[in-house]
Amino acid sequence: MKRRCLRHCLIPCLLLAFAVRCPAPLVYTPGEGWRYEKVGEEGKWTRTRAKDQLELAQQAFDKKDYGVALKSARRTVNVWPFSDYAPQAQYLIGRCYEAKFQDEAAFKAYQHLIERYPKVLNYDEVILRQMAIGNRFLAGQWFKAFNYIPFFPSMDKTIRMYEKIIKNGPYSEVAPQAQINIGTAYEKAADRYADQPAGTDALFKVGETYYKQAKRAEYDQSVAGQSIATFTDFVTLHPDDKRVPDAQVKIDILRTEQARGNYETARYYERHGKWEGAKIYYNAVVDTLRDKPNALYAESSLRRIDAINKRLTKAPQP
Repeated sequence: MKRRCLRHCLIPCLLLAFAVRCPAPLVYTPGEGWRYEKVGEEGKWTRTRAKDQLELAQQAFDKKDYGVALKSARRTVNVWPFSDYAPQAQYLIGRCYEAKFQDEAAFKAYQHLIERYPKVLNYDEVILRQMAIGNRFLAGQWFKAFNYIPFFPSMDKTIRMYEKIIKNGPYSEVAPQAQINIGTAYEKAADRYADQPAGTDALFKVGETYYKQAKRAEYDQSVAGQSIATFTDFVTLHPDDKRVPDAQVKIDILRTEQARGNYETARYYERHGKWEGAKIYYNAVVDTLRDKPNALYAESSLRRIDAINKRLTKAPQP
């Protein structure tokens, strides 16, 4: 038995002692890390200047040789991180990952570009590309383990993507939609975990997400309505939750804001002599604040409706 064990130990030692040298597919370079090299092509894609390295990366990308393009772009960033060519190289890294259908890696590459090179010329395009990636995951695309193995869809990860998009461009053209998409992601999570605490939390966060969007400068009545409806569902389904008072306060704030928007529209129609249109919006104010008839906009709207009715009654008939 001992001889057998000794023999088994000696075999690998002998193999190592008399091993012949052979080309290795994995190459490590200090400052650059590990990379894969095809046998016979070691170093053929490397250049000694950042400009030349980036040009090679772009040429490879244009030829859809994404492996070489990715290695070349990475080398440009790693070896010359402060050069004028590094931002475009980092952008190409994201594009290569997208082309290889590795969206999560692409998103991270674009995020690294924005954080490390915030003055990149195509900043808006990068945010749009991040938005497109987030939308694909929102639609159900699976995240991948190690960038290759489809693992699972995740609304939590998708929400974090949208949060980064909003942080990257709070006043960009995609920020409002990103905020709404966060609400949509929470809605999906709430539906999936409806009978679990996670579902309760998700439902409240849906209302909060729409609430934040409704309170933006570009106030949106429809988003306010979505927030009110969601918070109302939350209060109805979970009356004992400690967040119910907060939800009710936000419902009141949004209803008042809705009333203000309808009131301003009614005043506009009234100033232009559009009496019936004005009455429609004044009545909308009263309906919105139906449980608070003494509220500021409700009282004023009732007075304006009465004044318009009197004006129409006195108006000469054609």
